[in-house]
Amino acid sequence: MAKNDNSKGGKGAKGAAAGKGGKGGAAGKGGKGGAPAKGGKGGGAPQQKGGGKGGKAGGAAAARQAAAQREHTGAGLPVAAPRLKQYYEQTVRGRLAEQFGLANVHQIPTMEKIVVNCGVGEAIKQPRVLDTVVEELAIITGQRPVRRKAKKSIANFGLREGQEIGAMVTLRGARMWEFLDRLIAVAIPRIRDFRGLSTRAFDGRGNYSMGVKEQMMFPEINYDQVEQIHGMDITFVTSATRDDIALALLRELGMPFRGDEKPLVPRPDRMAGQLTETGAAA
Repeated sequence: MAKNDNSKGGKGAKGAAAGKGGKGGAAGKGGKGGAPAKGGKGGGAPQQKGGGKGGKAGGAAAARQAAAQREHTGAGLPVAAPRLKQYYEQTVRGRLAEQFGLANVHQIPTMEKIVVNCGVGEAIKQPRVLDTVVEELAIITGQRPVRRKAKKSIANFGLREGQEIGAMVTLRGARMWEFLDRLIAVAIPRIRDFRGLSTRAFDGRGNYSMGVKEQMMFPEINYDQVEQIHGMDITFVTSATRDDIALALLRELGMPFRGDEKPLVPRPDRMAGQLTETGAAA
């Protein structure tokens, strides 16, 4: 009986305390069901050496979200009026009325809204790219973007109707003036090899559009957190009915158009939003 129990080694002996790899017991080397010492299939949780691509992307997204939700130093202070709006009301309105002979104050053109649009064709196959673009637009403009959907299906592009392929932000009021001020004073001078904005981008109804190739021209974007370079379209909608009046309005506000020897550029160090004549390169 002892010979039958120990010499051949029945299934019970192997399962109870297996030396190399029993299926049901505490395996020494690599059992399937127990707690393996070296590399069992069904034992404890495997140790991970690195987070991989998913871990890096998740860390970058968390860092962007933390930067977007971080409160600025003047959060408790009263909101100041946009300095570019003050400059428009105190200086630009009078100059435009005198230049075009506008007797009625309601005929003087003004800014109505600014539309920032970004199309993301890569979102068809990689929806995560659109999430990154939406976060960056929110940081740049200070307003939550609206996700735009495809109006019709295009088989050649693999596009289906209703699929999200872009984001858009419409700025009005104080946010519009603050964004325009930052764009003219800080963002446009950071464009590489900048030679001035074209004067041929008006639509005939007093609206102007410009394209941006890189979102890193805005100082709000952190270089270390950028996953992909993308551009955007910025449209300035004015109350002017003619292109020449709209051009004069934008030029007085400080837009550096091509051909201007000394365009007006806002200076943050001047009080009450005063503008000074400086070179476009400065």
